[in-house]
Amino acid sequence: MIEITDDYMRDMLGKAHPYSVLVLKKGPNYQADGDRSVIWEHGRRNFALRAAGQLAVVVPLATDTAMAGIGLFTTSVEETRALMADDPAIKAGWLTFEVYAGRSFPGDSLPG
Repeated sequence: MIEITDDYMRDMLGKAHPYSVLVLKKGPNYQADGDRSVIWEHGRRNFALRAAGQLAVVVPLATDTAMAGIGLFTTSVEETRALMADDPAIKAGWLTFEVYAGRSFPGDSLPG
């Protein structure tokens, strides 16, 4: 491991970029089986948001918990809330969401 100095940390903290962190949860109308067209359209919308540069990272969760996914948006918390309010899975009650202010640092990325 390389040594991380205080100066390096100060430099990186100064370059942090704001993001919105989305937490998706299964909603009251969530269905594990049956017609999945609502989730399909939710996914289509996610691809459109990615193409528009608004959704940087999307992580669907394959768990048996109340959690459904995590997203990292390039938009403000308020803009992200507005985008999600128009999501077909949110409108249908399949999913609910929470949005938090976050930040990331230069060079952060998922491995290819």
